[in-house]
Amino acid sequence: MVGGTADPYVDKPLKITDFVRYQGASGDFNPMHHDHQRAVAAGFDQPFAVGMYAAGVMGGYAAEWLGPNNIRRFRVRFAEQAWPGDVLTFTGRIVDVRESEVGREVDVELAATRQTGSVHIHGWATFAVPGGES
Repeated sequence: MVGGTADPYVDKPLKITDFVRYQGASGDFNPMHHDHQRAVAAGFDQPFAVGMYAAGVMGGYAAEWLGPNNIRRFRVRFAEQAWPGDVLTFTGRIVDVRESEVGREVDVELAATRQTGSVHIHGWATFAVPGGES
């Protein structure tokens, strides 16, 4: 039903180790995410989170909520950097339910919010709803 929400998921504090693990799995070895000297030389106070790490957590969060076999579309927009020590809270809300040529679909808005209250990434997804559930 429109306005329905998922239970929030609060992730553990971000660590550079998380960034390195993601980089190893993804093949994205940008040193801004793990090398303190390179990050500082580029004008940052320290290495910062790999945005796709949080996007992956967000995708898993949404799939856990509405079913991994039901996802039809997923996209994110990066809003601001996250840093080691930040704690991200993932939230989701149903914004539309409609009938389509393939059955009922729901659109959800997602967010990964830092402990500061600011949003790290915004997300949007469309899910099929088996059996007319919403």
